[in-house]
Parts: sequence; C-alpha cells; structure tokens
Amino acid sequence: MAMDVTPFLWFDDNAEEAAIYYSKVFKNAKILSTNRYGDAGPGDKGKVMTVNFEVEGQEFIGLNGGPHYKLNMAVSFLISGLPQDEVDRLWGLLSDGGETHQCGWVTDKFGVTWQVVPEGFMDLIGSDDEEKSARAMKAMMEMVKLDINALRRAYDGET
Repeated sequence: MAMDVTPFLWFDDNAEEAAIYYSKVFKNAKILSTNRYGDAGPGDKGKVMTVNFEVEGQEFIGLNGGPHYKLNMAVSFLISGLPQDEVDRLWGLLSDGGETHQCGWVTDKFGVTWQVVPEGFMDLIGSDDEEKSARAMKAMMEMVKLDINALRRAYDGET
C-alpha cells in the first residue's frame, strides 16, 4: 500500500480563489477537483468545501474551514532550482498583495508562505569551503528576494 502525504491548507472562505490563483502563477499547476458542502454542512449547501489542486506535481487540498485558524510562516513551501528570471517572476506574482520577508521568503495574499530559491543557492551555502559559504550566507541574510549573481559574488569574495 502506497502512502500519500498531501499538504492540507485551511482557508477562511477563499480556497477556490487561491487554487485558481496558483494555477495561474505556476506554469505547471491545475485544479483537480472541487467538493461542495451538502445538506449535512457544516458550511452552506453548495458552497465550496475543498478544492484539490496540483503545483509542479505536488497535490494540495484547500479547505474553506472558516475564520477559526490562520495560516502562518511556521509552515512554508520551498520552491528551488529556479533560474533567476523565474525567481523574479514568481516573486513578483506571489508578493503582489502579500508580504515579503528576509532570506527569500514571501507570504502571498492568501497567507501561504513560500521560499523562492534560485538554482545554485544550496551549493553556495552548503559548500565545503566554510569561508566562502559563510560569505554567501551573510549576503543572503541581508537580502529579501534572493539574487544568485550577488550571492555568487559574495561567495567569491567580490565586493
């Protein structure tokens, strides 16, 4: 028996709006299904209860659960291995109406937090050369949106 682990995101009442948004933001994303409340509730009959969607092969479920719980930065989704132009594109879309944070983190307008990381970043901060790695890490700590070229210059000791 195969096990699935699927992120299940609690929204107040805009799970479908979020899924539609993500299907436009990400190039490889789509809505898989929508389920509505029936006579048993607890939501109004016909209102969207859950929406299943996929982003880059990862399935998510969004629940319209009401105002009881809020998404926060304690859970984030890492988007890595991107060329800088795709980092820039996603950063612009995800930060529109949301909030940017230090070190490549952005919380979108729905409260979901993403880490948008350029290709090669992990190699720089995970390098066996501790001095170079430390310079890249220090540069990253001073950034909001990550810039791989600036990180490489820091890694190489260029000012």
